[in-house]
Amino acid sequence: MAIHIETPTLASRALSLATGKDVRLKMEALQPSGSFKTRGIGHACETYKARGARRFISSSGGNAGYAVAYAGRMLATPVTVVVPATTSERAKHLIQSEGAQVIVHGESWMEANARALELMTPADAFIHPFDDPLLWEGHATMIDELARQGERPDVVVCSVGGGGLLCGVVQGLQRNGWRSVPVIAAETAGADSFAQAVQAGAPVMLPGISSIATSLGARQVCDRAFALIREHAVESVVVSDAAAVAACEQILLEHRVLVEPACGASVAALQSASASLQEARSVAVILCGGVGVTARQLSQWSMQFAA
Repeated sequence: MAIHIETPTLASRALSLATGKDVRLKMEALQPSGSFKTRGIGHACETYKARGARRFISSSGGNAGYAVAYAGRMLATPVTVVVPATTSERAKHLIQSEGAQVIVHGESWMEANARALELMTPADAFIHPFDDPLLWEGHATMIDELARQGERPDVVVCSVGGGGLLCGVVQGLQRNGWRSVPVIAAETAGADSFAQAVQAGAPVMLPGISSIATSLGARQVCDRAFALIREHAVESVVVSDAAAVAACEQILLEHRVLVEPACGASVAALQSASASLQEARSVAVILCGGVGVTARQLSQWSMQFAA
């Protein structure tokens, strides 16, 4: 049984009217763990288990940790997730609800990640949140589905944090003969490690994450994501937290789906002055999902930005 599900691609009448383009949403928010992470992480876990792994260890206080815990339960394999102290009680509860052990260590993901690596034994497989070719291979299946479900889009929009989704999207486009389809990589200001890498000409380490879109909070993108700008047309777009939150509200109102600001960034990018977007008639947006937000939290952010 596959760990991820095939998700529908929905035409968004509201976003199409707002942009004057044919906008379709690849509904990754409907994955069992609530985000696209189920694809790549599920594929990695299946592969490592087949190679003899008897436990999965990961480091993530969010969607990746939840996806590893879910995959572990589906594969009847123990899971340990190391999370930083900043991880919400809800995120810890979700991970534990899948039967995984949660260890709290450090103030940031980098410290939690270092501790996770220290726990590794020869019987374990380390499941990185975004930097593993197996993850990218799994994430690419969403483009395989997109190719089966409709016509070739003129542009694909996805959010970028550590770069795992971007790597998978480009891999999927290339293996489906869509090498000429550009990708818009969307981030929020304050979590824009990809945009800053593009500007600097090399991956750079952000001093910290100041955006509310904490799921985009990789202080440095993986090397592969940066290398893609030499192989594929990838345009960086940075939006505000306020725009990302407004986009989340729009998705909730029009499509009755609750997503994180990290996902809202992709929808907000539809209103940007992107060159790729200006030339496009049809747009596919990866609605990547995310479980790190509640309706109450979204409402609070909305009131905060309105004020």
